[in-house]
Amino acid sequence: MSKTIISIVCPCYNEQEVLHTFTDKITSILSETGYSYELLFINDGSKDNTLALIQQLASKDGHIRVLNLSRNFGKEAALTAGLDHAKGDVIIPIDADMQDPPELIHDFLREWQKGYDVVVAKRIDRSSDTLAKKITASLFYKFHNSIADVEIPDNVGDFRLITRRVVQAIQLLPENQRFMKGIFSWVGFKTSVVEYARQPRAAGESSFNGWRLWNFALEGITSFSTAPLRVWLYLGVFISTIAFVSGIAIILKTLMFGVDLPGYASLLTVVLFFGGVQLIGLGVLGEYIGRLYMESKRRPIYIVENDTTSPPSQSANDIDH
Repeated sequence: MSKTIISIVCPCYNEQEVLHTFTDKITSILSETGYSYELLFINDGSKDNTLALIQQLASKDGHIRVLNLSRNFGKEAALTAGLDHAKGDVIIPIDADMQDPPELIHDFLREWQKGYDVVVAKRIDRSSDTLAKKITASLFYKFHNSIADVEIPDNVGDFRLITRRVVQAIQLLPENQRFMKGIFSWVGFKTSVVEYARQPRAAGESSFNGWRLWNFALEGITSFSTAPLRVWLYLGVFISTIAFVSGIAIILKTLMFGVDLPGYASLLTVVLFFGGVQLIGLGVLGEYIGRLYMESKRRPIYIVENDTTSPPSQSANDIDH
């Protein structure tokens, strides 16, 4: 057996209905690889029986570790915690909902053995998703990649294989407001793609509703692009040019034909229009200032309440109990 360790990183939030099915499936697949492995569950402040179940699983299987966060920090923070605490030379983040088939791990390892540091899973069939989700996801990828400095591959999620040196590169990025898909792309490295069909959830419902997905998309856009800010510069120049030309035309008309009776309705429309434009611009500016404010606090990305098998040197985000 090779001494290379495979770390499976699985953030969990209210996943009690799928944990047994997921664990049985993925441990069976990992046993077939011939490598030693660990299955690292990160409990992200679950409100159901998730923590008790994974602790029970860990008591029966020495390959399973439980990282319990002090509260719900969000999936991006939980994933970051998993990457920080994973011990393996090869790390594979995966959700417990079974939408990403664990069988792909064999394909990941074959590509890794060819020398790839990153192996991503690309969804070529999203029939299990709703029409609205498929449309909005497609629009997000197109819009993000058209304005961002770093391109995110279409239909590629967090399910992937990354090597230890990729994790070390990710750990050099200190931002608190994290968009992991963008961070994975930003660090680069030699990448291979494995295609698959996305499956329906094995049980339960996704915690990502429309509002959370909208905020997630906004996080992605503002994390890797300043284009929304530049747009208001160009819009301001365009509107100022129109106003200057219009002002000259009004002066010339007044000198030649006298003063017309003012139109209150048109004046009110113009005032409301430009007032709305200014408020939108302030909103975009506020979004970036808000990110600067949150980053300036330098708060930890997450806090670990306890780890069933803490590594010898704990991170600064850990609190012993």
